[in-house]
Amino acid sequence: MENLKQIINPYMPSWEYVPDGEPYVFNDRVYVYGSHDKFNGDVYCMLDYVCYSAPVDNLGDWRYEGVIYRKDQDPKNTDLQGNLYAPAVTVGPDGRYYLYYVLSSWGVVSVAVCDEPAGKYEFYGYVHYSDGTYVGEREGDEPQFDPGVLTEGDITYLYTGFCGYMDKSRHGAMVMTLDKDMLTVIKEPEFIVPGSAYAEGTEFEKHAFFEAPSIRKKDGLYYFIYSSEVCHELAYATSESPLGGFTYRGVLVSNGDLNIDSYKPAEKPMCYCANNHGSMVKIKDDWFIFYHRHTNGTNYSRQGCFELLKEREDGFFDQAEITSNCGMAPLKGEGEYPTYIACNLYSPLDEVYVPWSGWMDARFQKITQEGRDGDENLGYIANMRPDTSAGFKYFDCKGIKKIKINYKGYANGCLEVRTKWDGESYGSIPVGYANVWKEETAEVSIPDGVNALYFTFKGDGHLQFKSFTLICD
Repeated sequence: MENLKQIINPYMPSWEYVPDGEPYVFNDRVYVYGSHDKFNGDVYCMLDYVCYSAPVDNLGDWRYEGVIYRKDQDPKNTDLQGNLYAPAVTVGPDGRYYLYYVLSSWGVVSVAVCDEPAGKYEFYGYVHYSDGTYVGEREGDEPQFDPGVLTEGDITYLYTGFCGYMDKSRHGAMVMTLDKDMLTVIKEPEFIVPGSAYAEGTEFEKHAFFEAPSIRKKDGLYYFIYSSEVCHELAYATSESPLGGFTYRGVLVSNGDLNIDSYKPAEKPMCYCANNHGSMVKIKDDWFIFYHRHTNGTNYSRQGCFELLKEREDGFFDQAEITSNCGMAPLKGEGEYPTYIACNLYSPLDEVYVPWSGWMDARFQKITQEGRDGDENLGYIANMRPDTSAGFKYFDCKGIKKIKINYKGYANGCLEVRTKWDGESYGSIPVGYANVWKEETAEVSIPDGVNALYFTFKGDGHLQFKSFTLICD
């Protein structure tokens, strides 16, 4: 599918599951570090850390850098019960690259180090107080979780924290500073953004800290990015100091496009949501927000995405709309596209969250793949039930007169095609029972211009939807 060379979401291969993306620019390349989920996994972050990178001037050309750190390298993880949760990376005063992470089985921050951004990291040590006690193990400490790091000169600012909804035992996101050895605490942890149990009456109420702290600097201000109490959104706050005084500024992205009312009601979820984690990065002259989506009908097979951020006159950002084209140049309005690039999957039930209990209810469609984890098989949409829809945004449409689809399943009916989720139908493509992938073409006249494409299944049964081809005059 030649159109895959365009800039698309998810930006990694469709068989790759790297959530919690922390993006950085090093030496004219964008590097993304994240945890590593498994296709058909049953818990979070089952695999070793891998890294992907791309040239700053070609965000459609991502390169697999390989495994950069294994969970058996941590000396405290000899039984391998600890999975590698979301990492963060910073360049230390010595010019080396330091990777911070927390094992799922232990609330202490571990550190690995490497001479290159995506080389083979080696275990380095644990973040500790001056007396050698690990942060998170001293009496009164709260467990460490989801480190975010920023180094300025000889000082490294380390942000951590996790707060379950209305859990009074956890107070919020915290920050501490580390000495130039990248391990020893100079300034002890202090809370900077409250969790939901302590946010009532503050500007963070309804968008209190949940997890995923990250820190960036823009125009002299420190941007604290985090996953809020509603789980699906990345919110942000700013301060003139990295150590506190943060002011809530809004939401950068929601993996269900909740809060956005530009093309649908603000409260309508346009994709099945769950947790979110990511951060901002400046690439050349633009800022982007990296985040993740949920696939395979569970919480445990997440994929990285990113969107262009639009800066307001006041210097802050509007919430980014989730798209198939990363908020950048529209995709070509011709050729074949795989359906795993759908940015919207929804039904009339307006279900917000992927069920926490495990597999998604049989009523809902999902992005999945054939084979096992690691098999390089293109993803597709499975289990489209009557009146469910898949949306793809955006395309530069010129003279589209026919659409060909590739599908299978016990389905009888058609796929109606629209350019708005609630708009008029511009045609329908018939589908029938098919045990193997089958193609069907129909006349569908799409208006010229930059358009979204929505496919809604009308009929009976359940449909597997693999790809569509836009055919022009």
